[in-house]
Amino acid sequence: MLKLYSRLVIVLFLITSCASKKAKFEDYVFKTKSEELKYETAYDKALKLWNIPYTEENVKTTFGTAHVVIAGPKNGKDLVLLHGMDASSTMWYPNIQALAKNNRIYAIDFLMEPGKSNLTAKPLSSEEIAIWYNEIFDHYKLKKFDIIGASRGGWIATLLATQKPNSIDKIVLLSPAQTFKFIDKVGKTTSALMLKLFPSEKKFGKTLTTFSTHPEKISQIYKRQFYLANKYAKSNSSMLKMHPFSDKELQSIQNPVLVLIGDRDVINSDESLKRAQKYLKNSQTKTIKDAGHFLSIDQSKITNDAIINFLE
Repeated sequence: MLKLYSRLVIVLFLITSCASKKAKFEDYVFKTKSEELKYETAYDKALKLWNIPYTEENVKTTFGTAHVVIAGPKNGKDLVLLHGMDASSTMWYPNIQALAKNNRIYAIDFLMEPGKSNLTAKPLSSEEIAIWYNEIFDHYKLKKFDIIGASRGGWIATLLATQKPNSIDKIVLLSPAQTFKFIDKVGKTTSALMLKLFPSEKKFGKTLTTFSTHPEKISQIYKRQFYLANKYAKSNSSMLKMHPFSDKELQSIQNPVLVLIGDRDVINSDESLKRAQKYLKNSQTKTIKDAGHFLSIDQSKITNDAIINFLE
């Protein structure tokens, strides 16, 4: 199975390389303008699932435009949200009412994935990703802010925390991908790779069942947006550059950190939590029962309560 996974990754990388040569950088994510517009229409509908007042802002950066969704009281503590791969900031709809009650929310779309941020440079290195986010933090004058990262967003949050100096206070990692160890159940996650390579409604449904214990809880409106992200967006090789952090890198993080995973997570396992406990000196870990990789949807109330209790 490992050989199969490796072959699929190589195929994905080759397809990406060919597409990257043909694509214009201003259209890094989407193949055509019409497909981008269809996706953005679905995004706008899904964002309304937040069901709280919010504003959308575009911030010019060195590498392109950052799209930021802002909500919550202006006098609340600043809280940055980093979504999972291809999920965009709309993914927080089951959590946002709880998170925005006492926090000033800044949900940022990652510019190398489907969303409303726009990459106008070459694909970014890890160092450039850190620069990009810090330009956004500087724009909003964020100091001593908390950060929540889900899946790939968890890896990015960890990356930002290893940068010195930084202005991060508390960190919450929701099943962070490739952060403490490589993907736990490689065989099961091939459904996501197949969906990226050969998108279809059937493969999408199988992927949701793999990553979620309760796919029936996922809003049909959000499902539509998430599917179009996989259908229309070009594959990219950025995940191949995500490697687990070294012992030294993890030990450099002195912030309070909460790590949550689902008990049926295909990305992380108890081994991830053990490594977090060993090298993150100021960490708490918890396994959420009856939850998969999408624990913020599978068990939203339990996840929300754990996050709020930690941040307060």
